[in-house]
Amino acid sequence: MLDHQPCDLGFSGQLWTRGQVGALIAKLYRVRLTEPGVGKYLRRWGLSFQRPDKRAVEQDPQAVREWLEETWPTIRAKAKGEGGEVLFADQVGIRSDQVTGRTWGEKGRTPVVRRSGNRFSVNAMSAISTKGRMHFMVFTESFDATVMCQFLDRLAGHFDHKIHLVLDRHSVHRSRKVRTWLADHAERIELHFLPAYSPELNPDELVNADLKRNLPTSSRVRDQAQLAAETRRFFRRRQRQPHIVRSYFGGPHVHYTLNENYLSF
Repeated sequence: MLDHQPCDLGFSGQLWTRGQVGALIAKLYRVRLTEPGVGKYLRRWGLSFQRPDKRAVEQDPQAVREWLEETWPTIRAKAKGEGGEVLFADQVGIRSDQVTGRTWGEKGRTPVVRRSGNRFSVNAMSAISTKGRMHFMVFTESFDATVMCQFLDRLAGHFDHKIHLVLDRHSVHRSRKVRTWLADHAERIELHFLPAYSPELNPDELVNADLKRNLPTSSRVRDQAQLAAETRRFFRRRQRQPHIVRSYFGGPHVHYTLNENYLSF
């Protein structure tokens, strides 16, 4: 059961429920159990009912292993040898009609969250380091090569040593304009790209999740300028909380960034 999804074994779906496990037991052993009985066995075997992590089917496991075992140690060693610093970066979009999380309500009645029908959005780019540093830029235009170069220029201005910046393979990050900027500033910033379809390897993804959890509800945000202001307020608050920034690197899929002897999941 732990090595296969239900659909691999002739059942429907990708998630194991008590009913699916009971059907598997009946198929293998001709023994029928109630769902509560199946639940008791699962707990006795040390299992629990969990929300699964999601992985893109396009992800290449070999590329992930190479990143963990070869590429990342090389980046870390190079930055250390140059007296530089490694940061992880990502961009995020925030919409006015976005509602995250859960709330308590009366059974049988779905709670209602009121929001403005006037939809708007802002974007942000952030970069974090294991030292607890955070740098960000909030913008209202679309994310393109011009914005990326502006972010790189602002980021480099905060450091007196070279930055090794790790991010995903977004087409903007690899655009001709960005490559030209990097060639002109090779002594200031060097980019490194994560394996394709592997956002879980980027600690800055946890910043994005934290941002969306902690932004005020859209009932308090009436226009784009206010949403941008609230977004900046979040990042500035986190800048004053380096212990929280460091905690992003403690996630189960990103703590490889902290352990020099860490080779794989």
